Amino acid sequence: MDWFFGADMAVYYDPNLPALVPDGFLNLGVERFFDENLCLSYAIWEEEKVPILVLEVISQTYRGEYTTKKNEYAKLKVLYYVVYNPTRRRKPHLKVYKLVNNEYHLLSGNPVWLPEVGLGIGIERGTYQGITRECLYWYNEQERRLLTPEECAQILAQRLREVGIDADSLL
Repeated sequence: MDWFFGADMAVYYDPNLPALVPDGFLNLGVERFFDENLCLSYAIWEEEKVPILVLEVISQTYRGEYTTKKNEYAKLKVLYYVVYNPTRRRKPHLKVYKLVNNEYHLLSGNPVWLPEVGLGIGIERGTYQGITRECLYWYNEQERRLLTPEECAQILAQRLREVGIDADSLL
């Protein structure tokens, strides 16, 4: 209960400046809330913690992900900056940077192990909601991909069938 992952959520770092809005960000050591009042934004001065990881997914057009945004996150001291561009033809689709001495350095590998997070991040082909394509995944320390909720449900249903229980009858 001491981590938070935000998606398409404003990250406010200065009350007098516009927020940054990454596609995703992870923070450790902050309380997660589960109630009807969903968190709509993240204010660094309230949580007193900068996100440890920021994720940018490139869509049709670049919006400074490799330049301006990268520099802004470095100024904030975000430890990991991840850019995923599934449509690149000649360059790697995934770039993972680590902040060292106030500069981002490109890390190698797939997956890339993030020791401070306790997870790896990488890409591989997979099926999500019935569509097979390259996807971004989390990995454990042994470089085994963590299952998606859909995959967990499929495995559970299969195991129930093996012992003679119809999963649909449980619903």
